Amino acid sequence: MTDFLSLAAPGVRQLKPYQPGKPIEELERELGVSNIIKLASNENPLGPSPLALTAARAALEDVWLYPDGNGFVLKDKLKQKLGVAMEQLILGNGSSDILDFAVRAFVTPQDEVMFSEHAFAVYPILTQAAGARAVVVPAKNWGHDLTAMRSAITERTRLIFIANPNNPTGTWLPAAELEAFIADLPAHVLVLVDEAYFEYASYPAMGAADYPDAIAWVGRYPNLIVARTFSKCYGLAGLRVGYGVCHPQVADLMNRVRPPFNVNSLALAAAAAALDDSEHLQQTLALNAAGMDQLTAGFASLDLRHIPSVGNFVSVDTGRTAAPLYDALLREGVIVRPVANYGMPNHLRVTIGLPEENARFLAALAKVLGR
Repeated sequence: MTDFLSLAAPGVRQLKPYQPGKPIEELERELGVSNIIKLASNENPLGPSPLALTAARAALEDVWLYPDGNGFVLKDKLKQKLGVAMEQLILGNGSSDILDFAVRAFVTPQDEVMFSEHAFAVYPILTQAAGARAVVVPAKNWGHDLTAMRSAITERTRLIFIANPNNPTGTWLPAAELEAFIADLPAHVLVLVDEAYFEYASYPAMGAADYPDAIAWVGRYPNLIVARTFSKCYGLAGLRVGYGVCHPQVADLMNRVRPPFNVNSLALAAAAAALDDSEHLQQTLALNAAGMDQLTAGFASLDLRHIPSVGNFVSVDTGRTAAPLYDALLREGVIVRPVANYGMPNHLRVTIGLPEENARFLAALAKVLGR
């Protein structure tokens, strides 16, 4: 029999696939639990905008046609909203596509890709798949240590991933610090600022007054790529649509490795419509801020510490190995996210849900903790 492992690309042989949050249906099959709440994958508990749903349903009529491979309508709306040129935009099947395109367009096995400890698990996966060397810089207070990252740059450094805010810690970098880092990069280094949670972090009630809008810097720094998504605050995780903003030449190179028709017709229509629904967006952001207060107050009442976060999630220190607590919560019908694979064995990451879901989680957490 053929040894397919020997046929695989060297970077792929030792890879472990990305593990998403446990689906509700899987927990039902495994434990026979019903009435489940899922607070594991940073999804919007309000779901998508009604305008987005209406647009997606209308797009169903034409699913026998290929989508617009250039995504003109969505790009045009993004151009107007963000104040960028059309040729600076690239669309992806989720923002993870944008990360992948950056690696495939610019990184070779002779290069290094840098990211922080506790950063998004897709960064090392993409780096290893490309056969490049991963440079993992130790975190500072659960977040990026930009001074250490600058010191770790070598002639082989080609791409730096910076998640702002970071997932799963929720930490963020202030504008002055991040821009100074970008401005000081050597010409051969590209930096991708991953702003998947931008809308949450920039909402005033989250308290991050110094949180930046990195897209505003793209015109000044041609080596800057900014990635955002419709999966989080816009509630379109199931349709998979994201985008990147960068220098036109960088976008052109990334488009060369982008598969044709990578964003489907329903996603394009829903995302474009979602941008028109400011009311739904504001409801989402207000709900998230209130939910953050609800969860963190609950942690304090249980005498648990958490990592301050400006995303739609928060990581709580359980004071012990969290895996058994995660399993016990599953039996209570509550799905959260263990993050031992991020070097955080005592933490659980919890997505902010509806008020009643947050309350149920806190009650279940108190129960499994024996409080």
